This record gives sequence, structure tokens and C-alpha cells, in this order.
Amino acid sequence: MSAPDAFYITTPIYYVNDVPHIGHAYTTLACDAIARFMRLDGRRVHFLTGTDEHGQKVEKAAREAGMDPKAFTDRVSERFRELVRVMDYSPDDFIRTTEDRHVRAVQALWTRMAENGWIYLGKYAGWYSVRDEAYYAESELVDGRAPTGAPVEWVEEPSYFFRLSAFRDRLLRLYAERPDFVGPATRFNEVVSFVRQGLQDLSISRTTFRWGVPVPGDPDHVIYVWVDALTNYISALGYPDVDGELFRTFWPADVHVIGKDILRFHAVYWPAFLLAADLEPPRRVFAHGWWTNEGQKISKSLGNVIDPHALVRRYGLDQTRYYLLREVPFGQDGDFRHESMVRRINHELANDYGNLVQRVLTMIRRYCDGRVPAPGELAADDEALLARAHGCLDAMRRHMREQALHRALDEVFEVIGEANRYVDAQAPWTLRRRDPKRAATVLWTLAETIRHLAILTRPFMPASSARILDLLAVPAAERDFRALGPGGRTLRPGTALPEPTPVFPRHREEPA
Repeated sequence: MSAPDAFYITTPIYYVNDVPHIGHAYTTLACDAIARFMRLDGRRVHFLTGTDEHGQKVEKAAREAGMDPKAFTDRVSERFRELVRVMDYSPDDFIRTTEDRHVRAVQALWTRMAENGWIYLGKYAGWYSVRDEAYYAESELVDGRAPTGAPVEWVEEPSYFFRLSAFRDRLLRLYAERPDFVGPATRFNEVVSFVRQGLQDLSISRTTFRWGVPVPGDPDHVIYVWVDALTNYISALGYPDVDGELFRTFWPADVHVIGKDILRFHAVYWPAFLLAADLEPPRRVFAHGWWTNEGQKISKSLGNVIDPHALVRRYGLDQTRYYLLREVPFGQDGDFRHESMVRRINHELANDYGNLVQRVLTMIRRYCDGRVPAPGELAADDEALLARAHGCLDAMRRHMREQALHRALDEVFEVIGEANRYVDAQAPWTLRRRDPKRAATVLWTLAETIRHLAILTRPFMPASSARILDLLAVPAAERDFRALGPGGRTLRPGTALPEPTPVFPRHREEPA
């Protein structure tokens, strides 16, 4: 059982047969925002990402590139590390399935399942998709292809099998006891329906290629890539050393965040493997949706693959992070549109948030000698705005526990809207002439509200939020959630502030 203040979040490990795209960026970004939020909230966080480097698909891609599989995976894995840097992610570990620590863990998990009687040797005859690295029953094929549209091939070979069929009732019991095991709810219903129909034993080894982890005691067989890949979540914690500090602190995982296309592997196969090895299943699996591009399905053949590096160059890093997390309810499919991106940057970030910061700090510079004003007695309007800012964290906590990142951002922007309305209603530019003490109180209230907003937006837009906190001269040690609320820190009157500069410039397209 993990430590009570620990929080373990994972991305899927990304398959290295191609370069990173928006789907990879989106999943890791969501995990990064959640991990940053939990750290600011005082949790001990372990945030894992990495690359999945074995399997027939990788072997084929390496061969087509004229490279040795290890050299090929070294090169492509580095592209995913570069994405971490470009998108300002904050993982605590980056696992590669070609690492010795991972290979040891995969073989240890296999051995434990075999010793417990859940693996047997047989012969596989059926449909297999190299692109999906998945087996499909005849009834699942659509026009001779996998449900994903991938081509399938008929495979007959000796194979070790996992007794998945024996886990139907145990899995259904798990789902009944933990109705939040899979999110969102529609995905949970899909998983329960699939398992209720009955499960077939699963082929978990291959003999027709070599690029993988050998089966212990039978090196003619390579362990099925999904047994291999899923094990990363515990190999990164030091498995099979279940008494080690990392494993004891962080397992079971709090949430595996994945794309909806790999839900079955994570919500059915993975908990069954863990139960077979006498290990606890993760607490939650959350499956998000897919992106389209201007209404079209994204594919290399259409030439509309979205490069996250290009998004950052065109729109800015925090602007890209914000758009991807705010545009679509997390868990649903989304459509990337340039027009929508520009609207959110210019209207929400530049006009609403950025302009609030800029005009308040500019007024403090002009009317208060560039120092944090000293507040007088707070009026009802002041108390109401501060109460809304103080209450934002609890509302965000509820949403983040459910991976509803878009709703957490909604809470922030409701406070931004109230603050902008408060500025217009109080009109400190008028107050300063007839009641300078009241003007100082209004500006302090606004600055204090902005301080809250900047701390609350740190998980989503870390660099921009840090700039706002710098403009408020907030010390580095006072930038986490302990500094929020009526019992937290406040801005110190008289503190000198730097000259304000715009944080969120409007987006303008460069002429072609």
C-alpha cells in the first residue's frame, strides 16, 4: 500500500516506430499538469513517462530504416526526451523498455505468474495486427481489418498463454467495488460490458521475431510486447523489489493516463496480470479522446499530422499548453482549429488574464510609487472577490481528482472574470483622486487576487505564472498552495515591484 501523501501518475510509454505527435504531447501534458498540481498541494509525486521499444512493429520500422533495432530505438527515444524539454514537462523518471532494470522486472513478473499457475504452453492460431500489436477474434474484424482499421494477418505458432478467462469474475468484482476504476464513465461501461461477455485466454509470447524480452527458461519465445510494456509502471519503481522504498511509497499507481485506443490493455489485461502476480491493481485508469485537425482525421497520408514543436514555435509554449488543456473536456475527442487557438490566446489569455495583470500592476506603479499598497478596511466587494479567489483551490482539487482539467481551468477563469468586473466597478483610476486610501485597498485586493491566480495557474502555464509572480515580487518559497487562502501568505505592503511587462501578448500571424 502506497504512502498516504504519495501520488503516482503515469503516461503510457510511447511506441518508438515514429516521431512524437500531438497525441503524445497531449497525454504527457495532462499528466504534467496533474503532477505539478499535486506537488504544489504538498503531495510526494512520482511522474513517469518513457518509451516502448520492443516488438515486431519496432523491428520492422528499424529494418525499413536500415538500422539495428537498438540504434533505431536510441535515436527515436531521444526525440521523446526532446519533447519533454520543448513542452516543459516535469517527469521524475523516463523509462525505456530496453533498460536492464525493465528487462529484469518483465522476466520477474512472468516468472511469478507462471509459478502461480497462470501461464501454459499451447499453440496460437488467429488474427494479429502488427500495427496495433494486438490479437483480434474473427468477430471483431471489420471488413477484414482490425477495429482500428489496421491490417491483420493470420498467425499460427507455438505460444505461451495467460489464463485470462479465469479472471472474469475477479475483474467484475474489482469494477463493482471501485466504480471509479476507469474514467470517464463511458469508458468504464465499455470495459465492464467487454468483460461480462467472457474472456479468452491470451497469447503472451511470439516465436517469429527476436526483438523483445526472452521468456525465462525458453529463449525461443519472446514475451508479448504488451506484457513487456505494461510492466514499465512497476519496473520504474524497482520491481521485483517490492520492499524497496520506491515501490512501497508509490504502488499502486494513483492514475494511469492513456489514450482510449489502449483502454482494454490497461483496464482488463493489466489488472489481471497484477492479480496473477499477487500485486495490487492501480487505483484508476483514465482514457482521454483523440484529436482531429480542422475537422479531419489526422493521418500521415493526409499530411495533417500536428507537430507539437511547430505549435510551440507558432503560438508560444504556455499558450499551446493552455489551449490543449482548455479547449476540450478531458476524456472527450477534440478538434484542433487555428481560429479557436488564436481566439483563446487573444481573448482569454491576452484580454482577460494578461490585461488584468498588466493594468493592475501599471496602476500600482503609477498611483502607489511601484510598491504593494497598504490596504485599509475591506469593503463587502473586496471580501467577496477575495473569498472567490480563496475558494478556487478547493473547487480545483475536486476537478483534478477526476482528471477534469478543463473544469479546473474554468474555475480560474471565473475568478479572472470577476476580478475584471471588480476593476471596472471600483474604477481605481477615479478613486485615487477623491479617496486614495480606498484606491489603495482596491489595488491591494486585486494584486492579492492576481497572486492567487498566478499560483493556481502554475501547473498549466508554469513559465507565464512564474513571470506574474516575479512581477508581484513573491518569494520562491511562497509559491505553492500553502500560501493560498485566508490563512496563507499575503502580499507585503511597501514591497517594491518591478516595472510591469506584458505576460500574454496577442497572437499576430507573420505575413507569408
